[in-house]
Amino acid sequence: MLEDIKSSIERLIAAYEAVKVENRTLKEEIGQIRLQNEDYRKQIDELEKRIDNLGLSGAFLGKPGNGEKAKESIDRLIREIDRCISLMEG
Repeated sequence: MLEDIKSSIERLIAAYEAVKVENRTLKEEIGQIRLQNEDYRKQIDELEKRIDNLGLSGAFLGKPGNGEKAKESIDRLIREIDRCISLMEG
């Protein structure tokens, strides 16, 4: 009976150690995935800016269908500039 308890404790300790190693591995993997996710978010932001710039440049070049979008972009930029100026003055 004492041997059975000792054997059970050894198995429990081995299982604990295995789970501990797996936990450490998963935490490292989560850290890597978070870094990768942040990189992807930065790429998305950069691509969205490029899309906006391409649409705006297309409007200035006179491409059809981009006029309204360009006007909205210009209006947004002007509002942002006005907001910055008012913050600087205040």
